[in-house]
Amino acid sequence: MHELTLCQRTVEIIEQQAQRLGARRVTGVWLEIGAFSCVEQSALAFCFELVCRDTCAQGCALHLAQQAAECWCHDCEQHVHLLTQRVRRCPQCNGVNLRIVADDGVQIKRLEIEQE
Repeated sequence: MHELTLCQRTVEIIEQQAQRLGARRVTGVWLEIGAFSCVEQSALAFCFELVCRDTCAQGCALHLAQQAAECWCHDCEQHVHLLTQRVRRCPQCNGVNLRIVADDGVQIKRLEIEQE
């Protein structure tokens, strides 16, 4: 379950940022899940709650957003949104020159904190 490892690293970063900002507590976290990350949202939410125990982020609200699966097609020179991660051809022009634009990780997009 790589969600646990992702959450552990995420909470480490959150704690570092909270300390840097002089935050007493983190009340909200916004995460964006990469379209090609293979992260299960419910498992991530479960692990996040566990990992936040006894940290400045304990009890914070977790907001998850799924990134769109997006590629750049070199053949038709357009950004294309994919309905599935297994697409090998451009849905616009049927070209095979696709470059993945979407991420394969989890990014912290925003933190909500209470100051000391």
